[in-house]
Amino acid sequence: MKTVLLVDDSQSVRTLLRMALEREGYAVLDADDGEAAIDVLDGRTLSVIVSDISMPRMDGMAFMRYLRLHPRYKFTPVLVLSTDTRPEMRQAARDAGANAFLTKPCTPSQLVDAVARLGV
Repeated sequence: MKTVLLVDDSQSVRTLLRMALEREGYAVLDADDGEAAIDVLDGRTLSVIVSDISMPRMDGMAFMRYLRLHPRYKFTPVLVLSTDTRPEMRQAARDAGANAFLTKPCTPSQLVDAVARLGV
């Protein structure tokens, strides 16, 4: 089974995304910010990570930079899900390690399609 890690400080967003992904057969883990997400990284294989940018404690940029230095997760695809659509924010996300960018709010089908485009 393919596993997705959702990282977002909004419980309602995580719940909506979880339901959409589980309906498509994905196993879903979640965390409310980058620090909590690091605690989830226990060596298990992740198919994709979906992360917000603006979160407390550790934001999405810092989390992605951490991932790209971690031998186990440096090649795990990251889909950024954010309300900030400025070109400089998208570039900063790519520089931090994002593979794709999706604008909030998005529909469940848009999320599933974006995850599938990452090859998972």
